[in-house]
Amino acid sequence: MSEFIQQLINGIAWGSIYALIALGYTMVYGVLRLINFAHGDVYMVGAFAGFFASRWLGIAQKPTFLGILLVFLISMLVCACLGVIIERGVYKPLRKAPRLTVLIAAIGVSLFLENAGQLIFGADPKFFPQIIPKKDLISSGGVILTNQQTMVVGISLLLMALLQLFIMRTKTGKAMRAVSFNREAASLMGIATDNIITITFVIGSALAGAAAILVALTNPKIEPLMGIMPGIKAFVAAVLGGIGNIPGAMLGGMIMGIAEVMVVGYLSSTYRDAIAFAILILILLFKPSGLLGAFTGEKV
Repeated sequence: MSEFIQQLINGIAWGSIYALIALGYTMVYGVLRLINFAHGDVYMVGAFAGFFASRWLGIAQKPTFLGILLVFLISMLVCACLGVIIERGVYKPLRKAPRLTVLIAAIGVSLFLENAGQLIFGADPKFFPQIIPKKDLISSGGVILTNQQTMVVGISLLLMALLQLFIMRTKTGKAMRAVSFNREAASLMGIATDNIITITFVIGSALAGAAAILVALTNPKIEPLMGIMPGIKAFVAAVLGGIGNIPGAMLGGMIMGIAEVMVVGYLSSTYRDAIAFAILILILLFKPSGLLGAFTGEKV
C-alpha cells in the first residue's frame, strides 16, 4: 500500500504538469480548431528562459522568494511573447488556408524551434539550478512527500483555477467562448477576434512556461529536444479529456501522469512512453470526443 501511495503522489505531480501543457493545446484548438504542435517546443524555450534568468539574477547561488517569483514570471513572459510571434507570424497569415496547410506549418514551426534551440543553446544537456532546495515534508512508512512535489501540484492547481475563473467570469473570457462557438458570428457582434486569438496564444504559452519551471524543479536536466515527448503526452491528455474542454484537459493530464507512473512502477520503464499512445488509440476507438467532450453537429 505504501508503494501504491508513493506512486500515486508521483503520478499526481507529473499529471499536474501534463495538465498545464494540455491547457495550451485545448485552448488553441477550442478557438482556432488548430492543433499547435509547436506548443511542446514553447515549453522547452520556457525552461531555457528560466535557466538563464536564474543565473543572471544570481538565484542559483542564493534563492529568495522574490527571485524564484521573477524566474517564473520571466519564463512565462518569454513564452507568451514567443506565442504571439508564432501566432502573428505563422498562423494569422494562414487563417483562411486549408487545415492541412496550417497543420504542416505547425510541424514546421516545431522543427524550427528544436533546431534553433540546438544552435543557440547547444545540443548538450544543461542542469537547471535548484532554486528551491528539496526537503521532505512527509517521510513515513515508505511514503515521501517533498516540498517540490507539493509546490508543483499547488501552483498547477492554482493556475488552472485562475484560468477557469478567467474564462467563465471575465468579459475577455466570454469573448473567447464566443469565438470558440462561432468566429464569424462573434466578429459580426463586434468582438475583435484577432485580438482574442492572440490572447489565447499568450495564455496557453505562458502556462507552458510555468510548467517548464515546475518540471525543472524535479527533473533538472534540460535540452533543446525536451519538449517533444511531454508535448505529445500533453496532446494525448487533451484528447483524453476532450480537446477544447478546459476541465477535460485537467482531468486528462492527471490520468496521463498517474497511468505513466504506475506503468513505470509496476511494469517497466520501457513502457513509459508507450502508455501515452496506447491511451490515445483506446480513446479514439471507444470515445473519440474524450471523457468530458461532446460531439457537435456541423451544418453543411
